[in-house]
Amino acid sequence: MQSHYLLGIDGGGTRCRARLTSNGTVLAEAIGGPANVWSDYDAALKSAEQLIAQVIAQAGLPSQALTQTTVVAGLAGANVASVKARLASWQPPCAALQVVSDVEIACAGAHAGEPGAVFIIGTGSQGAAWDGEHFTLLGGWGFALSDQGSGAELGRRALRLALLAHEDIIPKTDFTDSLMAQFDRSPETMLLWTRNAVPADWARVVPPVFAAADAGDAHARSLLQQTADDIGLMVRRLTTLSAGRLALMGGLADPIQTWLAEDIQALLVAPQCDALAGAITLAQRVNR
Repeated sequence: MQSHYLLGIDGGGTRCRARLTSNGTVLAEAIGGPANVWSDYDAALKSAEQLIAQVIAQAGLPSQALTQTTVVAGLAGANVASVKARLASWQPPCAALQVVSDVEIACAGAHAGEPGAVFIIGTGSQGAAWDGEHFTLLGGWGFALSDQGSGAELGRRALRLALLAHEDIIPKTDFTDSLMAQFDRSPETMLLWTRNAVPADWARVVPPVFAAADAGDAHARSLLQQTADDIGLMVRRLTTLSAGRLALMGGLADPIQTWLAEDIQALLVAPQCDALAGAITLAQRVNR
């Protein structure tokens, strides 16, 4: 028996969104706190559950309507096998539940459920390819091990380069000096900062890199080319796993495109829909 309602959840590291639909009509949407089940499992599920209740209420439905609802939750960190196993115990009182990673619903949304791939490049990075039956995920293993082509990795490279220039190992430029000035031109101050810096802190360096590259700074241009090469490495693998179509998504997607190799640019397509639409598309498959 098919559910009356479809509910999609897009849970990321900074916010969680939910959308409730019925027969293709959006009934309610809501935004809540972070929902990364790897970094904070309990808080992530709390955010998701709050949004589930919120969209049901916003739609003017009784809480019991959840028992007639198919839910697909795309949660950051759900690609980790140990976390996915733990999520098997999460059983909200809905008609059906599927938990996937946030990159999977982004992929489903980008290609409206058709085969294709996405590479998300924001603070971190992760890719997914959909062949029409199965998802294959690439990357997404965190800043220390993965995140190729991401803002955090670009920021780390930029600060390392600035430190090299500060110690006269490579030529200084106004760009490298401006980065060191953020730390009072003190390597020790920079070192102390790294003790507590999270990926988002490293990624804050990204806008000055693009500005310096636009102004012709050779170091900044080299940094962006390294990032573009990393993205190309991931894109080439992802396109072999899908129908060859790939959408770049995330905060770096637009500014980095002109730095990509021509063959990579030729593979790119614009996302058709957002991640929440992708969650609803997957919910339709569950509901068949």
